[in-house]
Amino acid sequence: MRTTEKDLPVVTIADIKSSQNPCCIGDDLLLVDAFPAVRLDYPARRACIVVGLCTHGSMRFTADTQAFEVKANDVFIISEGQMVCNDYMSSDIQGLAIIMSYNFFYEVVQGVHELSMLFLLSRNHPVFGIYPEEVELVKEYFHMIKARIDTPVHMFRRDVARMLMAALIYDMGNAQHRVLQTSERKLTRAEAIFTQFITLVEENFRRERRVSWYGKQLCITAKYLSETVKQVSHRTPNEWIDNYVVMELRVQLRNSTKSIKEIAHDMNFPNQSFLGKYFKEHVGMSPMNYRKK
Repeated sequence: MRTTEKDLPVVTIADIKSSQNPCCIGDDLLLVDAFPAVRLDYPARRACIVVGLCTHGSMRFTADTQAFEVKANDVFIISEGQMVCNDYMSSDIQGLAIIMSYNFFYEVVQGVHELSMLFLLSRNHPVFGIYPEEVELVKEYFHMIKARIDTPVHMFRRDVARMLMAALIYDMGNAQHRVLQTSERKLTRAEAIFTQFITLVEENFRRERRVSWYGKQLCITAKYLSETVKQVSHRTPNEWIDNYVVMELRVQLRNSTKSIKEIAHDMNFPNQSFLGKYFKEHVGMSPMNYRKK
């Protein structure tokens, strides 16, 4: 466990792994079938994404000061960076949880705006009920993913796990969309601006990284955009833009044969040197070292 600049505890996948016999792929994907393993009795930020399904019992948790209740057949999603604390877990609590690094999540939803947007909206709508048949489907996905992770000799196990996760998120996203469509609660003005901003970022981050440009497209000032995005997501627009850029750079360095010069051109960096400085600032190593690693 580490702390932030304000000495707030930050819980990582590695922290959760250390408390149990893990079913995992490195520090990118972790499957848990015992809810106490993901319980937090003190406020802490999650440096990962948690997708949980409650199959029996109930629990309460607080996310960014808002209280939520989870009961049987409810799905809950904890977004990366949220301040979370468990207030209560019943003695008969049962369920499943899939915990992902943001890097792995980005690989899963890359290029599919509807999926990433549903997960972003879950920051303010983190709990939703699903039908019994959907509960069984989530269980099936969980056990299929677990079977692949538990086969370390499978040379494509990470890729298979990622594709199964994509299928699970599609089905879960469909349920979440249904709930949001039928909910009486509508998006606030701030949430609507945030979703429009993320849509623009996903479409334009490869060539445009100025907050003022995004504000202009939304017909609002850069200052108002910054305040609104920070209010909804607890991140600044620059942090979101950098996040998309860095994730894309990671994917291209890891999964393509393009030269760093070609990647710099594709991502609209002035030159290879500028890309190298940007990447090292955000990742802590040069693009070449990252590719080798």
